[in-house]
Amino acid sequence: MTASYIAELNVARLKYDIDDPQVAGFVNNLDRVNAAAERSEGFVWRLKEQAGDYSVVVDDDPRIIPNLSVWENVESLENFVFKTIHKRIYERRAEWFGVMEKMHFVMWPVEIGHKPALEEAWDRLSYLNAHGSSDRAFGWDHVPTANLWRSARCETSAA
Repeated sequence: MTASYIAELNVARLKYDIDDPQVAGFVNNLDRVNAAAERSEGFVWRLKEQAGDYSVVVDDDPRIIPNLSVWENVESLENFVFKTIHKRIYERRAEWFGVMEKMHFVMWPVEIGHKPALEEAWDRLSYLNAHGSSDRAFGWDHVPTANLWRSARCETSAA
């Protein structure tokens, strides 16, 4: 078996435009959250766009905010998501983000050294939505050792 890391894509849709004061609490914390990710044990890489960390446009919708990163393992990703500043921002998600109609988070194995493109990540998310969890594309529930997400999963109020 080839050694691998875990890639993740998380997609959310802002309720307001990125420059609207109503999402300032999110925007003003992006650098802090991204810096925390980059300092986290097990962090490998994250998608950055030349114009800014939040300006990658998905499906021609500037309110769609994708987060694409690679981690050494699921445990490292889970610890970042639920045991750092990210958790405090995540808990406020209903203030800034609307409800997503489909799954908006996906993980999949990638070869060490591979940096997935947003298109690849989007394909994995589409696969998860069409076929459910498998080794090709999965959510937290597909990882038996992941438990922190159970108390923090998304409600019907926001993604």
